[in-house]
Amino acid sequence: MKASVIMSTYNSEEWLEKVIWGFSVQTELNFEIIIADDGSKPKTKELLDTLRSQISMPLIHVWQEDNGFQKSQILNKAIVASSTDYLIFTDGDCIPRKDFIETHLHYRERGYFLSGGYFMLPMNISQAITKNDILHQNCFDVKWLVNRGLKKSFKNTKLSASGGWAKFLNFITPTKATWNGHNASGWKDDLVAINGFNQEMQYGGQDRELGERLFNKGLKSKQIRYSAIVVHLDHARGYVNEATWKKNFAIRENTRKNKVIKTPIGIDSN
Repeated sequence: MKASVIMSTYNSEEWLEKVIWGFSVQTELNFEIIIADDGSKPKTKELLDTLRSQISMPLIHVWQEDNGFQKSQILNKAIVASSTDYLIFTDGDCIPRKDFIETHLHYRERGYFLSGGYFMLPMNISQAITKNDILHQNCFDVKWLVNRGLKKSFKNTKLSASGGWAKFLNFITPTKATWNGHNASGWKDDLVAINGFNQEMQYGGQDRELGERLFNKGLKSKQIRYSAIVVHLDHARGYVNEATWKKNFAIRENTRKNKVIKTPIGIDSN
């Protein structure tokens, strides 16, 4: 297999199923899917057991008991469970366009990690998308989305850009090429060398902090936000709190100031 897709989830079966259907119709099918499950109830496992016989790629379920928001820990366990040398990260609420895997593999290069973005959908369209809309790629068609209430905006260019125009937009965008957990990829040995995600960190910036340590290791990043496309399904965010943000901000400050490469609490803590 050419890559492992590591996808985080937590009690979100309806969205997760849509995402997996998105991966089932990729132009490049030689990859495995690893579900990094941060303590979901049995319904998630039941869904995966059903889908496993309906898709062509291996579907691996890595689960841990629910202990609050511990995404960093379950992602590290998923890294260990992966069986390929190239890892693509996304979330269980981001449906990939059919060329998503192909694009990440096309741009991968030693000494780099890849930084993609997402296109946020409102709740009404997120709910309206059916399996058929995913299989036929309707949910990436701007006209189809506008007909269902999406506001017309320059941001919609992210879905319609292709070829040289997408490369040009990647080049001129002011958005920095950071590690974004919903759409990023890198070599497994680079991630293992920095000890994976910092398990001291809960919600807020743990993805960026991993990228900052990759930079400290000497890696560079490539911007592919207009080339590797996912649509982000809407949902509530009940896990945000100010104390966690402050703690994570202090960790990131230390990572940058002291050029930390290997987190003390990471993969080897499990």
